[in-house]
Amino acid sequence: MTRVLLALVLLLCAATAEAAVRIKDIADIKGLRENQIVGYGLVIGLNGTGDTLRNAPFTEQSLQSMLENMGINVRNETTSTTNPARPTTLRTRNVAAVMVTADLPPSIGPGERMDVTVSSLGDATSLLGGTLVMTSLRAADGAVYAVAQGAVTVAGYSVGGQAQSVSQGTPTAGRIPNGALVEREVQGSLHEMEFLVLELKNPDFVTATRILDAVNRYAGGRYRSQIAFERDYRTIVLSKPRYVGPVRFLAEIGELTVEPDTPARVVINERTGTVVIGRDVRISTVAVTHGNLTVRVTEMPVVSQPAPFSRGQTVVVPQTVVEANEAGSQVAILSGVDLQRLVRGLNQIGLKPSGIIAILQAIKTAGALQADVIVQ
Repeated sequence: MTRVLLALVLLLCAATAEAAVRIKDIADIKGLRENQIVGYGLVIGLNGTGDTLRNAPFTEQSLQSMLENMGINVRNETTSTTNPARPTTLRTRNVAAVMVTADLPPSIGPGERMDVTVSSLGDATSLLGGTLVMTSLRAADGAVYAVAQGAVTVAGYSVGGQAQSVSQGTPTAGRIPNGALVEREVQGSLHEMEFLVLELKNPDFVTATRILDAVNRYAGGRYRSQIAFERDYRTIVLSKPRYVGPVRFLAEIGELTVEPDTPARVVINERTGTVVIGRDVRISTVAVTHGNLTVRVTEMPVVSQPAPFSRGQTVVVPQTVVEANEAGSQVAILSGVDLQRLVRGLNQIGLKPSGIIAILQAIKTAGALQADVIVQ
C-alpha cells in the first residue's frame, strides 16, 4: 500500500507540473505585499485560567497600569493616618497577558477590519471565554496601524483534576475574526508606480523567459507594442500603457497562462519518511541492491542451585543468545529515463520509505543521481 501511494503521489505531481498555470499564481507584484503588525495586550474575563500574577509579574504590571489609566489606584493604599502606605497585592486569575499578531493586507484603508491572532505569554492554561482589551498594533516603523479588541475564539480545550487531565488542540492561542480596525493606510499604491514589476515566487531562467514571451505576445495583439522586458531571472518589468488603468492591466496580464519550469530536485524528510522526486530527475544506469540485517540479543539468565549440605551459594549464571538474520534482497537496474520508470524501478525492489531514502542518498554519493538532494 505504501508503494502504491508513493507512486500515485509522484505521478500526480508530475502531471500537475506539466499543466499551464496563471501568471498571478507564480508571480507577485513588487510593492504590493502584506505587512506584519504586532501588539501587547490583556485578555480578561477568563474563568480562573489566567496568569498567576506571582509567576507572571509583567501581567500584574500591565493590569496595574491599565487600571491607573482609568483612574483606579491599586499600587498603594493607606490603612490609617499613622501607618505608612503599603503595596496592594493582586490575586486575580481572570487576566492573561497576550501577544496580538496580524498581517496587514496591501491597499487596505482606514476603517476596514481584519482578523488577528492572540497568543498567551504567561502561565495561563486557557483563553477560552476571554475578551481582548483594546490593543494597539504596530509595524516595524513603530507607527500604530490598527487597534484590536473583541472576544477570543479558541479551538482547543484543557480540563483536568488532581490525578488526570485532558487537552485537545492549543487552548492558549486563538483568533478574533474581524477583531482589528485599521487606523492608518500603508504608503504606496499602484498609481504611484512608474513601472510594474513581476517577481517570481520560484526564480528560474526558463520560467522568466516564458512569462516574458507570453506577455509580449499578448501585448502585441492587444496594445500593438512590446511592454515587458526581463531584469534578471527573478523580476520582469512591465511598461503599462497610458490609456489603461493599473488594475485592469494587471488583471489581464495575471490571467495569461505559462508552463513553469521546475529544477531537478529530490526532497527528503527523514523524520516522516517523505520523499518527493521532481519531474526532471534523472538517474544514470546503476545496479542497486538493498538488504536488512537484523540482530537479536536475548538475555536468558539461569539460576544455579548448590547440592544439599554442600555449603554452596545460589548464584545467577548469565546466558546470552544472539541471532542474526539477513533478509534476502533483489538486485535491480535503475535507469531514470523519466519519472515513471524511476518510480517503477524503486517499487520493484520492494522498499519502504526509509529504504528509498537510503538508496537515493547512496546513488547521489555515487554520482549517478542528476539532481539536487535536499534533506529536511
